[in-house]
This record gives sequence, C-alpha cells and structure tokens, in this order.
Amino acid sequence: MKVLMFGWEFPPHISGGLGTACYGLTKALYNKDVEIIFVVPKAFGDEDTSQIKILSASQVVNTLSQKESENIDQKVSFVQINSTIIPYIGQQDYYNIIHSQKQEKKITTNLKFDFKGGYGENLLEEVERYAFVAASIAKQNDFDVIHAHDWLCYKAGVIAKQISNKPLIVHVHATEYDRSGENINQDVYRVEKYGMDNADKIVAVSDFTRNIVINKYHQNPDKVITIHNGVEQTISKEYSNKTKNKKIVSFIGRITFQKGPDYFIEAAEKVLRKDKNFLFIMAGKGDMLNKMVALVAKKRISKNFLFTGFLKGEEVNQLLSQSDMFIMPSVSEPFGIAPLEAMQNSVPTIISKQSGVSEVLRNTIKVDFWDTDAIANAIYAIGNYKTLANKLSVEGKTEAINTTWAKAAEKLVELYSQLTK
Repeated sequence: MKVLMFGWEFPPHISGGLGTACYGLTKALYNKDVEIIFVVPKAFGDEDTSQIKILSASQVVNTLSQKESENIDQKVSFVQINSTIIPYIGQQDYYNIIHSQKQEKKITTNLKFDFKGGYGENLLEEVERYAFVAASIAKQNDFDVIHAHDWLCYKAGVIAKQISNKPLIVHVHATEYDRSGENINQDVYRVEKYGMDNADKIVAVSDFTRNIVINKYHQNPDKVITIHNGVEQTISKEYSNKTKNKKIVSFIGRITFQKGPDYFIEAAEKVLRKDKNFLFIMAGKGDMLNKMVALVAKKRISKNFLFTGFLKGEEVNQLLSQSDMFIMPSVSEPFGIAPLEAMQNSVPTIISKQSGVSEVLRNTIKVDFWDTDAIANAIYAIGNYKTLANKLSVEGKTEAINTTWAKAAEKLVELYSQLTK
C-alpha cells in the first residue's frame, strides 16, 4: 500500500499537536508495511526519513500542461493578503505564464514556490499555493490513496484526487469551531467544508469531533469515522527531582481561546486563596499570552505563577518530571495528546470533558472547562491527598502506555484497503 500524505508540519519543526500526531501515525503505519510519501510545504533537511519519504513542496517543479493548469486555476483562487513570502516567482507572474501558453504542452519554465511553512499572516495564500503544487506532486508520483491532514492540506488533497483519480481521506484534527467557537472565520470554514465534501472518507480524531463534522459541516454520518489518536511511546530522561517548596501545577499548550488558559488562571486564584503552597506554570505561546500575563498581574498571583514560553521535546519532559499535576481546561479539544504525555510521565491529570481524549481515558479527573470551582477543588485534592495522587499517577501511566498509535494505524490500514478494492 502506497499513500500520498499531505501534512503541514513534521518533527522537529512543529508548533503543536498536528506535527506530533503525524509523526506517531506515520511511524505506526510504517510498521504495518505502508509506504508513505509525506509532503510538507517546506522541509528543512533534519526530519527523520528512516521510515517515510519526506517531500518538500518548495522543491517541486511544475510539470502540468496548459489545460491541466487552467483546470486547477478554476478550482483554486488566491486570497490577496499582504505576504511575507518571497517566492521563486510571484503569483501574478505564475498566472500570466500559465494563461499565455498557446499549445497543449508541459510548462518548462521550472517554476517553484518557496513556502515559508508555519502559521504566518499569509497562511491562506500558502494553502492555495500548496494546492497548485499538489497537482504536480500527484502527477509525478505513484500511490494508491491520498491522505490529507487538517484543513491546511484539504485543497491539496482534493486537487491531487482530481489529477490522479485516487481516493481521498481527509483527517480532521480540529475544526474552526474548536479554534474560534461560534465566531468562525468563514474563509477557513469554506476550505474545511470543501475538503470534506470532496473526500471519499473523513477521519475524525474523536466522537466529539465527528459530531461537529456531521452537524456543522453537514456531512453524511456514513462517511465519517472516528479513529482516536495515540501517544508516542518514549523513554524520558531521568531528571533529578529537586526538593520543592511548592506543588507544581502545569499547563502546556497554545495560549489561545481553544485551550482555556483563562480558566486555568481563574482556578489558580481560587486554589491560592485557600493554600499558597502551589506554583502554577503556563508553558506555551499564542495570541492570548499578553492578556494572560495581565490577568495574572491583575489577580495579584504573580508570586505563584510562571510563564515559560514555548517548550518542546525534552523541555516538556523536564517540566512534567517536576510537575505534581497537569491541567487541560480546553474549551473545545478535538482530542488532546498532552494529557497522555503527562500520564506517561506518571503525572496526575485534570482534563476538560469537552475533549476527545476524555472519551478514552478513565484514570483522570474530568471537569467542565467553565467550572473553575471544580478545577480548583481537583487541584487542591491532588495536591493534598497522596492516595488520590498516587492512584492517578500509577494507573494513569498504565493507561497511557496502552493508548498506542498502532491501534490507530491498524484502523487506517483497514480503511485504505476498503477504498482501494
């Protein structure tokens, strides 16, 4: 089985759970004898290519005929946004060259787009360019099925399907309703729905997400299946557990509306009214960071609160090794790998009921994200009752170890086989 897989990031160059999920999933699929061509907008050369082929869209030369280019041009519209990209050739020049071709022949101008990657202000523009390049990638490679991860890659997947006539799976790791609540970005919503409408199958990372896909994006329930995420089984380095004066409560994730950082701070204030022997650590970055720093100052809890900035890899493991508990108060979390990583490190967890991972975990404390009294009570209980903390630590680690990517890969292989019969 050969899979053409479109992603947006891949370790070590990641900013969150999407890249982590892609890595764990591709590694597990390799062990199931699935051959993967993993496409990213920009590869940096230090990615792990021992088990998959990494293809950088920035290095792909356009080989489409005039007719093929015109057909794609009708399906992909550039969004005019002030761009920080310096492409090999500008988008208007590219458009002009395509439409100046008079004969049915390959364009031989060796056109390339230089993708910046990441999540800058030119994001929608890069999504459109990625779709153009996907056409040449589909034409130049042999594969059985197309697998596109998250909305950034949906248009690329659809174009690849139209060029190759191969089945398409779109993998929903999050929706615009998770990121923005009901105040959604209509441009992003249209891209998401376009991908779902044109997919042969839709994979949701949880039943929570599956229901959103069906009800908000109006998809046929028979078309949408749930495949829960797993967690990469790692052996963390041993860190010296220094004697601590305070119990450490960690929040690790993007500091955005979706992740509920303000609820974490509200709960912290309530705990500290009762017990000053806690230190709250918020690790991450995002558009709400400055507001959260100001909120901590306003509540006068700065002496018991620390912002670390973005952490990755062993930095995360080092923080977890020092933590007495981990909190995920997400407003809307399609899945949530972070609690599993904490549990792997024997850290007790408190998670939002409004999350996909709450469907599969039992050895955790589940709360409504908005119930800061319940969150505060759970924090106080874990911090002061050793029996509860030990139970969550030991049984939680066992549960996390058994939540593997291999199970997700097995279900995906079955799906690939169904679509290619």
